[in-house]
Amino acid sequence: MNEESAGNSVAHQKHGLRQVFSLADLFPLSVSSVGPIFSVAATGGVLAAVAGWWSLPAIIILAIPFIISSFVFRMLNRHFPHSGASYHWSARVIGRTVSRYQAWILILAYFTSIPPIAIPAAQYTLSLVAPGYHAPAVLTMSIAIFWICFAAVPLLLGARPTAIITKIFFVVEMISLVSFGVIGLIKIHSAAVPVHFGPLPIGGMMIAAVIAATILDGWEIDSYASEESQRPRRDPGKSGIIGAFLALAFYVILYPLMFAETPMHTLAGSSDPLALWAARIIPGQSWVILIPILLSTAGGLWLTTYILTRALYAMGRENLIPKTFGRTNSHQVPYAATLIVFAAVVAVVAMQLFISSLSAFFTLVLSSAGFFLLAEFFLDSLTAVVFLTVGHRRLPDVQIFSHQHKWLLVASISSSIIMGFLLVAFFFYAPKAIGSQIDIVVLSLLGIGAVFAWLTGKRRHNTYTFHGNDAQANSVAKMTHRVACNVTDQTR
Repeated sequence: MNEESAGNSVAHQKHGLRQVFSLADLFPLSVSSVGPIFSVAATGGVLAAVAGWWSLPAIIILAIPFIISSFVFRMLNRHFPHSGASYHWSARVIGRTVSRYQAWILILAYFTSIPPIAIPAAQYTLSLVAPGYHAPAVLTMSIAIFWICFAAVPLLLGARPTAIITKIFFVVEMISLVSFGVIGLIKIHSAAVPVHFGPLPIGGMMIAAVIAATILDGWEIDSYASEESQRPRRDPGKSGIIGAFLALAFYVILYPLMFAETPMHTLAGSSDPLALWAARIIPGQSWVILIPILLSTAGGLWLTTYILTRALYAMGRENLIPKTFGRTNSHQVPYAATLIVFAAVVAVVAMQLFISSLSAFFTLVLSSAGFFLLAEFFLDSLTAVVFLTVGHRRLPDVQIFSHQHKWLLVASISSSIIMGFLLVAFFFYAPKAIGSQIDIVVLSLLGIGAVFAWLTGKRRHNTYTFHGNDAQANSVAKMTHRVACNVTDQTR
């Protein structure tokens, strides 16, 4: 271990994140971060509007590269465990210039995903306690702030409270998912509606696939939790693979049941399609569906923020962005990054609710979340392709066995092609489905990324290497270090 690496290791043990997550913690994090109930509630109406029944094959098409990505993340985690995950992987494999641009894409992908969770959290709360009440913007804002503060509590208290609360929400969500599936199957004969695919909507399927990026992600949270894992080279990635497969399984069951038991024209464009479905299979019991939706929404709020704050922490630690983002509190969590992210979310939500002239703009920006999430996974697939072909040759400390990864190389190339095609297709079909200005918004944000990469390139920053030692090994290293220091002092 060279002097710089030794310094990094000692600094991490003293000021870094606390290694507390076991595989039993990472698994609920990965599944809950997907937020299957909230995902269906948030996207069911949009998917029904843009592609109808054809949205189901669109989800399957996108699921293929996302499932592949879960194995890619597993491989890269074994070689480069790091709280910056994909941002760090591209720095090690491709280079810092690409990594700086990917850092911008990562920030956009996850930040644009948070406000669309905060506002529905307030709306579902109102639907639960005051059905049919049209709340003023001030009240909606107040409830959204409540949920934002609620989400901040476990994140600021540390990794262990976050894992415990997530497990509670995870159990409720799993029970609810199984219950919805069983009730839906029982009611299939009495509530069924005609199934009609209609003409193949190519454009609608393309947009549905990009939207599906927002419901098929989240399982990658265990990659960003690598430095908080007790076994950082062995556990992160495993739960992500399980989470990716479970997410697909949930949707393969829930979407067909919802579409088969609710008229498509009532679902299309609905802001609460699950409630429409519930009204048909369990009439008069809307609270049965609203409670798990709300819990799934709340869980998604803090777990999506968790991913973003760990990435920002990694960037701040390396001085890519202000070092404030890399500060941790007494619980060894990046409190500054957490507070700054939530403050920015509150500002965006306020502008959406109170400033009508900006509301349409932010709606377009937040609608681009699926595009940037897809772009993030696309860049990760490219990183894997480079790593498995030529990238590992300039990393003498990394050993891979090409015959073992040959199938993953082929899969990564295929995944990159599918995702790249969908990203290009987005610019042709999104203006009609989302808004005429969406192309301009996305291209502008991509252009700002080039400026971000250039400006951050002028900062003096280094790539921080986390060595991936198990928590027990780190404890032994600390004890050995203390003993060595005592012996040195006594000798003196």
